[in-house]
Amino acid sequence: MNAFTARPEHGWAWVTGASSGIGRAVALRLVEEGYAVVVTARSHEKLVALQHEAEGPGKIVVLDGDVTDPRDMERLLTAIEYEHGRVALAILNAGVAIPVRGDDLHLEAFDRSFAVNLHGVVNCLVPLVEHMKTNGHGQIAIMSSVAGYGGLPMSAAYGATKAALINMTESLKFDLDRIGIRLQLICPGFVATRGTVKSNLPRPALVSADEAAEWICQGLKSKSFEITFPKRFTYAVKLLRLLPYGAYFALVDWLASGPGPHGAAPKHKESPSNKRPRQAV
Repeated sequence: MNAFTARPEHGWAWVTGASSGIGRAVALRLVEEGYAVVVTARSHEKLVALQHEAEGPGKIVVLDGDVTDPRDMERLLTAIEYEHGRVALAILNAGVAIPVRGDDLHLEAFDRSFAVNLHGVVNCLVPLVEHMKTNGHGQIAIMSSVAGYGGLPMSAAYGATKAALINMTESLKFDLDRIGIRLQLICPGFVATRGTVKSNLPRPALVSADEAAEWICQGLKSKSFEITFPKRFTYAVKLLRLLPYGAYFALVDWLASGPGPHGAAPKHKESPSNKRPRQAV
């Protein structure tokens, strides 16, 4: 197992999908911890607003780009190392969640989901691994989801990409460990982002983006391969996969159709620490 754990003095942090949600909250938290952070997304205006909001011993540099363009990501990473310094920590977070109904399928939803969620990560990984090999070490965290553990209603496209990311990250870990690159997998439960706030789907154990960022940043310092939270919920989802398919489908269907906007599951009460989150998103 690769024991390298990035610290601010090792180099820059790079966060993709940083204009909103988890990526935005993680970038702010890393600045508080002293990191110089490059933030990437398509919206330059939102990234500049994030840069102005950041407070702490670290700093934010804006380099907007599109993760679906492999040449753009290669250019961007080269620019980071040439203009600022080596990347020691990368959180590959960019993603989209497009609901898909089985009785109303659209190819575009699958194309877009795979282009951003899966190929977008690979487009960042390819140049990132080459740079970290040259530097001798590095730490990469890939954003997946509990939706990748098993099929969930309305998640045919999103869940498929997240399942692929879980499998890919597990597979790559064997080789990257041997060359000094530490790989981690992030599998959050339901996080209050723009997508989940607008959704009418059940959202059991919902946490804020700031809570998610706190868990993630704690996990980056740990020895764990997987960073998953809140554990009482995510471990319950893992256990569901041990059930026979008949029981699995019946239970998930019951949970998804439970009372209220948050389904039948109990309200989340677990907290990553005694600190109050900075703000609810």
